[in-house]
Amino acid sequence: MVTGNLFHSKKNSWPPEEYVSRNTLQLFNFDSAAPPKQAWRRRLNSHANILKEFSVTFMEAIQMVRLGIRLWSYVREEASHGRKAPIDPFTRESCKPSASQGVPLGGMGSGSISRGFRGEFRQWQIIPGTCNISPVMANQFSIFISRDGGNKKYASVLAPGQHEGLGKTSDEGISSWGWNLNGQHSTYHALFPRAWTIYDGEPDPDLKVSCRQISPFVPHDYRDSSLPTAVFVYTLVNTGKERAKVSLLFTWANSIGGISHLSGDHVNEPFIGEDGVSGVLLHHKTAKGNPPVTFAVAASETQNVNVTILPCFGLTEGSFITARKMWGKMMQDGQFDRENFNIGPSMPSSPGETLCAAVSASAWVEPHGKCTIAFALAWSSPKIKFSKGSSYHRRYTKFYGISERAAVDLVHDALTNYKHWEEEIEKWQSPILEDIRLPEWYKFTLFNELYFFVAGGTVWIDSSSPSADVKSDQDPPIKVESKNIKVTEAEMNCRHSTGFEHTSTSGCNSSTGVGLKQNGSSTIPRKKRSCKHFSHHLKTEDQLDGNEDVGRFLYLEGVEYIMWCTYDVHFYASFALLELFPKIELNIQRDFAKAVLSEDGRKVKFLAEGNYGIRKVRGAVPHDLGTYDPWNEMNAYNIHDTSKWKDLNSKFVLQVYRDFAATGDMAFGIEVWPAVRTAMEYMEQFDRDDDGLIENDGFPDQTYDAWTVHGVSAYCGCLWLAALQAAAAMAQRLGDKFFAETCKTKFFSAKSAFEKKLWNGSYFNYDSGSSSNSKSIQADQLAGQWYTSSSGLGPIFDEFKTRSSLQKIFDFNVMKVKGGRMGAVNGMHPNGKVDESCMQSREVWTGVTYAVAANMLLAGMEEEAFTTAEGIFIAGWSEEGFGYWFQTPEGWTTNGHYRSLIYMRPLAIWSMQWVLSPPKAIIEAPKINMMDRIVISPATFSLSLPETRVRKIANKTACFGNSSLQCTC
Repeated sequence: MVTGNLFHSKKNSWPPEEYVSRNTLQLFNFDSAAPPKQAWRRRLNSHANILKEFSVTFMEAIQMVRLGIRLWSYVREEASHGRKAPIDPFTRESCKPSASQGVPLGGMGSGSISRGFRGEFRQWQIIPGTCNISPVMANQFSIFISRDGGNKKYASVLAPGQHEGLGKTSDEGISSWGWNLNGQHSTYHALFPRAWTIYDGEPDPDLKVSCRQISPFVPHDYRDSSLPTAVFVYTLVNTGKERAKVSLLFTWANSIGGISHLSGDHVNEPFIGEDGVSGVLLHHKTAKGNPPVTFAVAASETQNVNVTILPCFGLTEGSFITARKMWGKMMQDGQFDRENFNIGPSMPSSPGETLCAAVSASAWVEPHGKCTIAFALAWSSPKIKFSKGSSYHRRYTKFYGISERAAVDLVHDALTNYKHWEEEIEKWQSPILEDIRLPEWYKFTLFNELYFFVAGGTVWIDSSSPSADVKSDQDPPIKVESKNIKVTEAEMNCRHSTGFEHTSTSGCNSSTGVGLKQNGSSTIPRKKRSCKHFSHHLKTEDQLDGNEDVGRFLYLEGVEYIMWCTYDVHFYASFALLELFPKIELNIQRDFAKAVLSEDGRKVKFLAEGNYGIRKVRGAVPHDLGTYDPWNEMNAYNIHDTSKWKDLNSKFVLQVYRDFAATGDMAFGIEVWPAVRTAMEYMEQFDRDDDGLIENDGFPDQTYDAWTVHGVSAYCGCLWLAALQAAAAMAQRLGDKFFAETCKTKFFSAKSAFEKKLWNGSYFNYDSGSSSNSKSIQADQLAGQWYTSSSGLGPIFDEFKTRSSLQKIFDFNVMKVKGGRMGAVNGMHPNGKVDESCMQSREVWTGVTYAVAANMLLAGMEEEAFTTAEGIFIAGWSEEGFGYWFQTPEGWTTNGHYRSLIYMRPLAIWSMQWVLSPPKAIIEAPKINMMDRIVISPATFSLSLPETRVRKIANKTACFGNSSLQCTC
């Protein structure tokens, strides 16, 4: 574990005084208006450079030419069915990615909109799996200021006017607005899920303005964290001698990004809500049969704040007031006519016509006085529909209903509850922010990497909502029997029969989403569970309502790799979910446990070799939960046959054990145990020489899916050793001593073989083959050790081997690449040159680097750990880096070219925090190595279980699986 004396405490490298004057910060020292001392910062006039995408070398292109041709054909075929392929390297957005991102808006799973650090709303992901990265420039905040006597007037959009298409003086659209903000004295401060923009005397030298952006991302709050809404709180401080009338304007286009605003049939409608909350509803009719979306833009009227609206304006001459005339009205009056609230719904917009709305809030600010004005944005799209027809209701509908007009209630509750959200956010963040041992960059990077749970493409459904599983004509549904069926323990085990039977009703329903066959019948339904053993670290709220149905959750591997809950990557990212939303994490594991016991026999073409296989093999952990029809059609990934991958099953066992150990949820452990056992049995086929150790098969059969492995692999072999240890420990705790003994026997045999074949005296070779890179130093070679130590289990290897390997990785993979300022390169030859045998070996993977750093922390190498992780901060988040903030990619090359922006794996930084502040159950884990506690008796070397042991576990499962029974197990 981590020593207690230490972490190299660095100077605060991001003091707010270097960005905002000390006097201004003091003026905002109330009501959370001032940005925190620990935040990521950027000046608004900073250049947002275009990002550089990676390219393959000539030799890599030659190696992948056949794959490229097959992938091109596959992408074209999917496009002919109106679908976007999960992996499409050929289609590029017209708007090139730039270093312009900021904190995204909203909670999790109801669609998201990002907001750049300069104020533009961009990166639209309202429809699952689709992302429009270009900003909608009509969506802006603007300010209008007039002083007593009328001698001083200021008007400006509150964003720098450094965008294409602006400045056309004759334009009736947004170019006619006052883009007068230089941004030199305005700064952005980010600490997810909040952000602050400070306008220090811009545009009025005597008016200080703070805009605080707040989203309801509240750990352990499974209600509010699902809400599609955000609040913008403006704090105004008048340092002048004259009273100032200040009007803030919030404009919004009826659009969900891209060119959706031009499709027509959109309607705007004014509303007056409760408690002074009023604004405009924008009803958006989506294309291609997608469910409609309704936006609400609103402000809160108080004794000092007057709210007015303009329900409709356009960007060109036509039936609506133009943007130019709207701006002129605000310049003249600072508000709109009160009668606008009585207009009623607008006429539907015509194709090619942009329909926008505006909300104004104005107030008088006395000399040396202060004033607060709050706006809110919400979007209501209660129903989500996937490409092949399955529909679900989003999580927030459980609390707000399925009406599109729920947006009115959402903005109302956001404006009345945001202070409570902030209190909870500060309670959560303060202990880490105030920990003087930790480097400043680590504190705010830790929180800001959580942006992915909002902007990474997430879906959170209400599992009690009805689903309409309407399949498309192209793919017939998987056959599921409609009558009651019996799923016996024999089906779970596949080798033995028992007297236990569990009867369930089959069919696809919203609570399970099951559509896969399990030996000819539907998957076993989710059983009732209890969460009564959560540790203090996982928050009291999770204990109080253990039976709360928190719905089902999906998140993308990345916005360029459109696959839900990619499991080999979730392996790294899942520490964040387990820490902050443990019930979601356990539900994801339940989904994969069901999948392990399921099979989908439809044929799939695997593009790397051009061969065919079945979509989902029973016993194999799926690569992902699907793309077009998640939960019902898994394994959208089709480059390789992942049923032959050597890491997925081990990762499943390791994650399940970690979650089981950390939460102490015995019901969860018993529920998923049949899948754990089946996953372990499945792997026996890959032990070709009966030494207990699995072998790789001479192709990229693991998460590094372009990096070939021959024979025994350091990465997969170490994961397998760890899985044997975790399975043994879990079996012991569940009372299955025979399986624990069997795993222990295998473990010692496999460990001996692993060390004999791979240990070279200072680290473990990449593999046991004879290729040019077999002796490469792989940064991720001790991933199994990382997981067992993080789960409270004893070390796999002795301390010398662990520390020697990690030191070798630090000295070579980290420090020999730009002096440690880029993270850990995946592969390095022992001569100090980067392994360039494939594109992935030469990349720095951001999430893997964080995982390696966590492993170093576990080994007591704190200085090396933070130096390693800091390389990701320097290259990705610092001002001298490449501009990857709030869009951290899968990886980058040593010259900084990225691959796959906005990627899941960098959430692995939370595995570092897991080590620094482990849950109570992990801290209090027995200090004796679990493997030493298991006494081996004469037993078969196979992982298969005798009938009596199966029945014992099955009876426990049955007890927890029937809510009408009292459990006495």
